Amino acid sequence: MSDAPVALVTGGATGIGAACARRLASEGFRIALHYRSSEEKAQKLLAELKSGFGVRADLADSDQIDAAIKQIKEEAGGVDVLVNNAGYNVNAPMLTMKLGEYDAVAGLARGTWYLSKLILRRFMFRKGTGRIINISSVVGHTGNPGQIPYTMAKAGLDAFTKSLAQELAGREILVNSVAPGFIDTEMTEALPEEVKAAILARIPQGRMGRAEEVADVVAFLATRASYVNGTVLHVNGGMYGG
Repeated sequence: MSDAPVALVTGGATGIGAACARRLASEGFRIALHYRSSEEKAQKLLAELKSGFGVRADLADSDQIDAAIKQIKEEAGGVDVLVNNAGYNVNAPMLTMKLGEYDAVAGLARGTWYLSKLILRRFMFRKGTGRIINISSVVGHTGNPGQIPYTMAKAGLDAFTKSLAQELAGREILVNSVAPGFIDTEMTEALPEEVKAAILARIPQGRMGRAEEVADVVAFLATRASYVNGTVLHVNGGMYGG
């Protein structure tokens, strides 16, 4: 078992999660790379990192989270940094959205809460130190039509950050959020050109962000930000300042 600190990155096979995994690996972390269905991409990234292991689980299923925690304990012994990056979205106006679609988004938010609870109780409390970094979104602050469950979940994640930081006051366990704006990922690549143009018009820097720019902030919180706690750091090119 390696002596390197362990970072668990949820939704780590693609996009911002993959960038966070690469960046934290460059900082000397052993990566526990969580994924739900992107096994091929996860294994390819793990081969690139050369240090780490995959953790497959549906975070909407508490039994699978329990199994994931057991695997992490067997493989690595613990977790030093938890990056709650996994997200799920359904695009539809509220009046046409089905209850099951809402539940799919809300179920992942519930899973994030449960996973964080287990990480705290089984690993971080024993060490007395740790970092929890939640990846929220600018739309949790600005709203976004057609994404009400997603915006609710992301706003709730920032509230979770602030409340948990207060609950853990006096411990060396820091909890923060990183709220990306519009980032150049597979999800934004699929947007129609007119939608991209409208987004760019709202960003003072005139471009979408890169996943690596979000990962740089995550690495700062994971390794150097010893006096940043219970806050939301916005990474959006000036689109929204909080």
